[in-house]
Amino acid sequence: MTQTSRTSAPGDHPAVPAAPVVNGQAAVPAGSRLRPHRAWAVAAVTFVTIIGSAAFASLPGLLIDPLHSEFGWSRAMIGFAVSINLALYGLTAPFAAALMDRFGIRRVVACALLTIALGAGLTVFMTQVWQLVLCWGVLVGLGSGSMALAFAATVANRWFVARRGLVTGILTAGGAAGQLVFLPLLSWITEHHGWRPAAVTVSFAALAVVPFVWLLLRDHPADVGVAPFGATEFVPKPPPVTGAAGRALRALRQAARGGTFWLLAGSFAICGASTNGLVKTHFVPAAHDHGLPVTTAASLLAVIGVFDIAGTVASGWFTDRLSPRRLLAIYYGLRGLSLMFLPMLFSDSIHPSMLLFIVFYGLDWVATVPPTIALCREHYGENSAIVFGWVLAAHQIGAALVAYLGGVARDALGSYDVVWYTSGALCAVAALMSLVVRHRPVAAPVMAVTG
Repeated sequence: MTQTSRTSAPGDHPAVPAAPVVNGQAAVPAGSRLRPHRAWAVAAVTFVTIIGSAAFASLPGLLIDPLHSEFGWSRAMIGFAVSINLALYGLTAPFAAALMDRFGIRRVVACALLTIALGAGLTVFMTQVWQLVLCWGVLVGLGSGSMALAFAATVANRWFVARRGLVTGILTAGGAAGQLVFLPLLSWITEHHGWRPAAVTVSFAALAVVPFVWLLLRDHPADVGVAPFGATEFVPKPPPVTGAAGRALRALRQAARGGTFWLLAGSFAICGASTNGLVKTHFVPAAHDHGLPVTTAASLLAVIGVFDIAGTVASGWFTDRLSPRRLLAIYYGLRGLSLMFLPMLFSDSIHPSMLLFIVFYGLDWVATVPPTIALCREHYGENSAIVFGWVLAAHQIGAALVAYLGGVARDALGSYDVVWYTSGALCAVAALMSLVVRHRPVAAPVMAVTG
């Protein structure tokens, strides 16, 4: 579109400065057009991308029993492969956030989807447990880590000034929406046709999203000549930042000097242990131990995804209005209580008490993400996406430990009960850690991490 400006005549108001010109078009500040801001279209593409990539996160819990039956691999070894996946998911995130500053969001996400498709597709040929570790643990872990929650944080930071908390909640809910779509489908495929067609489905789902990313996703508002949503002035696109790995490490070194980082990382590690590591990985086999069919247990996880969407979006809305520290304390405290009651709720059929747990746990599942991102933004300024990537790495390390130790406990004790109780107690610790995080009333200065 084009935008014209005129010079002022005597008696007129001062002339309106011409908007910056980008790629031959005048950049239009947010709010000057009646049609929806382009930021919402970018958020929609990001949401669809996260949904499509969520297929890989839905499968590990469904693989434990089939792989154990076919190959005789112990649950601990299968859990070890899943733990590698979860750990790399987190450890890749801060470097991926820095790579997005260097090469752009679109290129990094497209390459990540192709890596996931390759890793998931190769699993159909495996015969040894090390191949599971390589394909599902390393390749899928690296690809998924490049589209971790740091991806959502980067999009929200670049494209939105207003409604950042709400947008972060919506994008975070994309993973739950993907779980809702893929879990029942993958569980049905696994039960009726085996785990290999389910792995191929994950590969095709990742490939299907690549064209949307390449054609529709844009790296920065300046690429299309607009200001970020809610901004009062145009924001030029910053030049590519070289030295992505060094920048990520320097951001970690500076953030780790303060206690706030360790409080956020420690509480988020417990968050990962009590969600991805425990419930997403071990809920289905734990329910199956009590006689509940695998498809039914997977459907319950999908229902968690339904309420996760509502809970995460609501958490983003609350984060824009309430103290994120108090929100985190409430979320962790209630989650811990629910996990303490879960071992008493398992049975060979669905009953109202289990449904109540599913609804409650779904609302709380990733509600911790928007306030955690808000605290990173408050304390670490423009490097908040990279620092949040390191916090997310702690989240996934916690998830990886419980994914592995949960399998060890099941092999040694014959049940998962001790794992549920321990995770509930840890959630109480996370609630206390969240309350200790100090409040920073002014914007954090930008850390000099580019050297």
